[in-house]
Amino acid sequence: MMEIYVGFAQEESKSMSDNIKWGIRERMREGKVFINCTRFLGYTKDKNGKLVVVESEAVIVRKIFELYLNGFGVRKIKKYLEENGIKTVTGKDVWSTSTIDRILSNEKYVGDVLMQKSFTEDFLTGKRKKNEGELAMYFIENDHEAIISRDVFATVQEMKNR
Repeated sequence: MMEIYVGFAQEESKSMSDNIKWGIRERMREGKVFINCTRFLGYTKDKNGKLVVVESEAVIVRKIFELYLNGFGVRKIKKYLEENGIKTVTGKDVWSTSTIDRILSNEKYVGDVLMQKSFTEDFLTGKRKKNEGELAMYFIENDHEAIISRDVFATVQEMKNR
């Protein structure tokens, strides 16, 4: 009997998960942007949910791009940030090279948004998966104020791809 109740509960959970995902995807299709800004260096949200620049953090983002353009790899950038006492967005003294690499690749720094780059593969485990064409992605250009110019961003992407 307990297995039957567990089965019903699991199906209810899946149904709720599917309904939530459907709502999120509908908002994406309509061009409504949803971004988690709790740990997003350079930006916060205003009262309407729109991204706004946090200048004290934007300086760090610009420095990371500048250092990369000047030939610093992510390890050298990490060392520079730590030696100069520049804290992460979460207030830590130690930077992750993967965080720096994600900053250098993030289209949001030029004011654009690409939604659904990843998705929850399994509602039970909450495991995320990189979207490699399984689901539609939604691109919104000029959604918010840029921190990095398009030229700088494009140059960095070319350098990274070499």
